[in-house]
Amino acid sequence: MNLTDRQQQVLDFIEGFQLENGKSPTLKEIKEHINVSSDNSVLKHLAALEKKGFIEKDDTPRGIKLLDTIKEKLQSNFTNLPLLGAIPAGGPVISEEYTEDWITVDSSKIPSPENAFMLRVTGESMINAGIFEGDLLICDSKREPRPSDIVIALVDGENTVKRLVSKGGVYHLQAENPDYEDIHPMLGLEVQGVVIGLIRTYN
Repeated sequence: MNLTDRQQQVLDFIEGFQLENGKSPTLKEIKEHINVSSDNSVLKHLAALEKKGFIEKDDTPRGIKLLDTIKEKLQSNFTNLPLLGAIPAGGPVISEEYTEDWITVDSSKIPSPENAFMLRVTGESMINAGIFEGDLLICDSKREPRPSDIVIALVDGENTVKRLVSKGGVYHLQAENPDYEDIHPMLGLEVQGVVIGLIRTYN
């Protein structure tokens, strides 16, 4: 069915608003967008869109269900990453033994989601880099580590989060807290991932 110009304007606004905010606009927001003063005018447009099958009403305060096209776009923009409790020698292993949970994240901010994993920060050795205990780090297991990158590394059988530093061609791990010592590996250093993002929750 064809839409009037005003109905198309309302539908376009609803679609754009849902895509950006993950929810529908309120009656007031629609009214302000199309620059009308009457609620009834907007309600008539919404009723016409519903009758023509372009929208569905629901019982939420905002009254309009997410459009199917928006649901597909929103779902396609997200991916599940494994939250690893530890990373064994040889790199990340996605198995029940090492995976604590799966976390849904915005894949548009991750260059290669298929290579990504997450690790929960313990300790305070990186607080001056803005990384605190309990933070979830997003890491790329395939990115080539470079000096000054913050990395996940295996040292003496334990995973640690530190900054990778090279002096005279010799690599070591630098803490970002003066209360912690840098790590100079004696038996070798295995970088298991480069940190590319961080998720923090507030209780």
